[in-house]
Amino acid sequence: MIYSFLLKVKRVMSNSQSIKIIMRKFFILAITSFLVTTTAFSMSHKKQDIVDVASKAGSFNTLIAAAKAAGLVDALKGDGPLTVFAPTDDAFAKLPEGTVETLLKPENKDKLKSILLYHVVAGSVMAETAVTLDSAKTLQGSSFSIMLDGKTLKIDGAAVTQADIKASNGVIHVIDSVILPKS
Repeated sequence: MIYSFLLKVKRVMSNSQSIKIIMRKFFILAITSFLVTTTAFSMSHKKQDIVDVASKAGSFNTLIAAAKAAGLVDALKGDGPLTVFAPTDDAFAKLPEGTVETLLKPENKDKLKSILLYHVVAGSVMAETAVTLDSAKTLQGSSFSIMLDGKTLKIDGAAVTQADIKASNGVIHVIDSVILPKS
């Protein structure tokens, strides 16, 4: 009887050790799976630059097409930091008929580039800072006016409709109109 009891204890201990081994293997497998998944997730969700963020938003298709036509995509994907006052597709639609199509033509690349660079400021200028400024020098070379109209921040008369959209290389402020350099 004692012998049969000892055999049962030995079997339980063997099963217990087997369970421990299985649990240890399961734990190692779970950790490995977690690490692989985390690495894959972080690689597929790397930091998004200004162009990536604008593309993902879906309301800046015209701006992105214009940036491509002007040869500015690489600059907007660069290290920065940059602040882009980004007109939406609706803002471009407010321009006189045929304006966008004309600007997108290769022979108008310099003019298009000048207009787009007028929407970009060096550095990361958050709305909190922008409201304290009267103007800002653009990458185009000239400055645009900045004012607070009630609670609305205006850039050369264009209203900022959404502010402080962060990207890995700067910030985007959405504006409701295309702003044009004064020359």
